[in-house]
Amino acid sequence: MNPPERQTILITGASRGIGAEVAVRLADRDRHIVVSFREKDRRANDVADAIRTAGGQASTVRADLCDGLAVEAMLGDISQRHGHLDVLVLNASGGLERHADPGYAMRLNRDAQVELTRRALASMRPGGLIVFITSHPAHFYGRKEVPVEYLPVAVSKRAGEDALRGMQDTLRAKGVRFVVVSGDLVDGTFVMRLLERSNPDAVAMRRAAGPLPTVAGFAAAIVDAIESPGQDGQTIYVGGPDYLS
Repeated sequence: MNPPERQTILITGASRGIGAEVAVRLADRDRHIVVSFREKDRRANDVADAIRTAGGQASTVRADLCDGLAVEAMLGDISQRHGHLDVLVLNASGGLERHADPGYAMRLNRDAQVELTRRALASMRPGGLIVFITSHPAHFYGRKEVPVEYLPVAVSKRAGEDALRGMQDTLRAKGVRFVVVSGDLVDGTFVMRLLERSNPDAVAMRRAAGPLPTVAGFAAAIVDAIESPGQDGQTIYVGGPDYLS
């Protein structure tokens, strides 16, 4: 019997937080995890080391997703080294950074996600999977109230999800499935820390609605979506039962 072909998985924003947790949880001898990051080489290398310690294979790549040349180089390197890409996890997001310009959130959370998906599709084979990671405030934007501090992210990530769903006919033609994983505010993340400082009432309201997901719990749901993907186009919800009522 021939050994199983190694699976290649690219995770953006994987040097810390949820992305890092997903990367390590996916560690397996038959997988190569590409840890994509924008800065902080040391953190990314630590994640790659943790994957190897857990029995998997890993590499790191620095790429600003808003830089088309950097994205092209990243995907070219993956194709050259591994021949194909099996899973793309669109985890990187932003827009709340202190010095971010007004258009940055939309460039990253919509435009860069669409461009990365378009370029990555050329390396993906039938049976491939793209997973878009979002939040309930973004996924339900326009239907549920959003803390004003989070508004740039909510608007742009909702736009990103809509744009990616608009590509589904193209994805299906390649035999690539698309899944969204949406979570309530996640304890221990940068966004949660920011909101606890700037709008503690909003955080208290979310806590009153029910237990908030942890980084580990949210990452586990993302890993499950990769290892046991459901229906094409499905949205998997983590926490926030009041959003679903």
